[in-house]
Amino acid sequence: MIQRFVDNVIAVTKESVKTFTYESLNNVVRLINGISALLLTFLPGKANILEGIHGWELRPTFRGPRFPRWMENGVSSFNRFVHELSVDSDSDGSNLDYAYGDEDSDDELSPASPSSQSSRASRASSFSKHDRRWSWWMWIRYIFFWILFPARFLLGIPVRILQLSYSRSSKASAAPGSNEASQTISRVQILKDHIVHRTTDRRRGVIEDLHLGIEIFIEAIFDVVHKAAHFVLSPSVAFKTLSGWCSLSSGGVQYSHGNDSEVTVPTASLGENNPALKERNTSFQHSLNTDARTCQDVITELGYPYEAIHVITNDGYVLLLERLPRRDSRKAVYLQHGVFDSSMGWVSNGVVGSPAFAAYDQGYDVFLGNFRGLVSREHVNKNISSRQYWQYSINEHGTQDIPAMIEKIHQVKTAELKLSQPDLDEETNDGQPYKLCAICHSLGGAAVLMYVITQRIEEKPHRLSRLVLLSPAGFHGDSTFMFTIMEHVFLFLAPLLAPLVPGFYIPTRFFRMLLNKLARDFHNYPAVGGLVQTLMSYFVGGDSSNWVGVLGLPHYNMNDMPGVSFRVALHLAQMKRAGKFRMFDYGSASANMEVYGCPEPFDLGEYYGLIDVPVDLVAGRKDKVIRPSMVRKHYKLMKESGVDVSYNEFEYAHLDFTFSHREELLAYVMSRLLLVEPTPKQQSSQKAVKLKKRTPATS
Repeated sequence: MIQRFVDNVIAVTKESVKTFTYESLNNVVRLINGISALLLTFLPGKANILEGIHGWELRPTFRGPRFPRWMENGVSSFNRFVHELSVDSDSDGSNLDYAYGDEDSDDELSPASPSSQSSRASRASSFSKHDRRWSWWMWIRYIFFWILFPARFLLGIPVRILQLSYSRSSKASAAPGSNEASQTISRVQILKDHIVHRTTDRRRGVIEDLHLGIEIFIEAIFDVVHKAAHFVLSPSVAFKTLSGWCSLSSGGVQYSHGNDSEVTVPTASLGENNPALKERNTSFQHSLNTDARTCQDVITELGYPYEAIHVITNDGYVLLLERLPRRDSRKAVYLQHGVFDSSMGWVSNGVVGSPAFAAYDQGYDVFLGNFRGLVSREHVNKNISSRQYWQYSINEHGTQDIPAMIEKIHQVKTAELKLSQPDLDEETNDGQPYKLCAICHSLGGAAVLMYVITQRIEEKPHRLSRLVLLSPAGFHGDSTFMFTIMEHVFLFLAPLLAPLVPGFYIPTRFFRMLLNKLARDFHNYPAVGGLVQTLMSYFVGGDSSNWVGVLGLPHYNMNDMPGVSFRVALHLAQMKRAGKFRMFDYGSASANMEVYGCPEPFDLGEYYGLIDVPVDLVAGRKDKVIRPSMVRKHYKLMKESGVDVSYNEFEYAHLDFTFSHREELLAYVMSRLLLVEPTPKQQSSQKAVKLKKRTPATS
């Protein structure tokens, strides 16, 4: 009677504490959301910046935040889940069924294996006795796990600490020659991973993490209080449990600690080397992340084929060339991303709105290029320093990265087509049995133009049949006032910053995780998201692209993230200062002479006449990063040089070319690809030979 009364008091108190903490947190979030809405009303130009962004609250609102995803009908689903696993239903002190689960749930958690099938009967008879001796030691470990879980969850405490704790407990309690103890620990580990999997969501934000962490912490504390009350009210049960614990610790087994007599007895673990369990452990390792999917995950989840090709440049950088293969297709397309982006940009809009899927559905063999510049620093030299890795400019994108990837495409396609079509007539130029078009965005457009021109100067085949350039970089003289200020400040501070800042990226996993989670919160709380979107748009000159939405893409995760080297940013500033599309200025006439053969950097705009393939230029009328006037400058110079070039404009901002779902853009791009014709053998060899002495080094 007294025990039931105490249980009711503890339960009511626990729910009261939960309600108070939840409401306090929600009130703080409401206050932040309301202040953001108030600030948003006074910021100028917000209507233009937020116009057309799907899902944003365009009008300020003091409405409370939405419930997190793990809240169902306003009530926590995790609270019900914890109660299902609690010991409230049994008062004899020996039930730790929630820590191990019954036989049915075990079948769901771990696939059947020979060991589990053959030993099921023996474990059924001996498991309950073993549980009694083990329960309180594992109960204390389990409590500590949940108490530490919020801190590990939010501050990134390594999972290895918890795993080490479990391994030590297994060594201290498992008798040599018996594998039941290790099987028990394996069951606990499996259930722990299962719990984390059920209570975490790869799209959680920081606020949702706080809700979840607080609930877990409150449950752990009150479970300890509940068990302590049972000890006080039932001393016989407590004495019986402690006696079993003490007998287990002694175990009747003598361990020798001498170096000569130490004996190591191998024990088997349930499901060891099982791929399914390894997958669970992997998901547990990545449970802190909001969305760690790769481009491969997105492609394969949608039912498309995928292939990864690792490419090594001449200077040792390891690049990832991803592919949606059509091995027997004689038409291929190469897509190259821009700054702070990756191949994910070409597939992020799903089946309907992504250029990569649209090209594949049209029968193309699709290749997705990735520039150098990841936090993981992929290089043949595994010990390369951060300073050494980030020592590159746009020059290396155009003369190292793209040549390496396109040459790999040529090798792969030629070998596959010869294998599948032995009698193939190689009627195209340079014996190329396929047509390769390039679709490039922003920085990728500037790099591919640099690639084509330098390859023509060196009299090497560029293997491209058509270029579709979406808001290409290169000319930046006409830009916003904000970019002009940034250019002057950057060039002024460059000599001081160069030795200190090799690149612009987030170096630690915790802050990358925080950025990804905050991006989720910006979507959950529209006033906060609208304020951040507005401020970010001010920083990029008023461009109305969905900058906050882009931060939530999977490639901005805790494990890896694209960055920008200091020299790439300096190169863009140099282009803006000079008003020309030229290669990197190394800072002195002698340094430039060594690389280019002349004291000035190589001016690419002067040699557009070497471009011997059709070029389609696309600009965005709302693009404030690369204004239409700058794309038209490309068009004017190409037209004057005799290039087969077209120009078109859409009502887009800078990121709308890849991130937003635009059917008219996809239709236009696909229509340009269908116009591919055999490459005309127009040669300007005399001009190429004349310029060869001034070409940059590409080896």
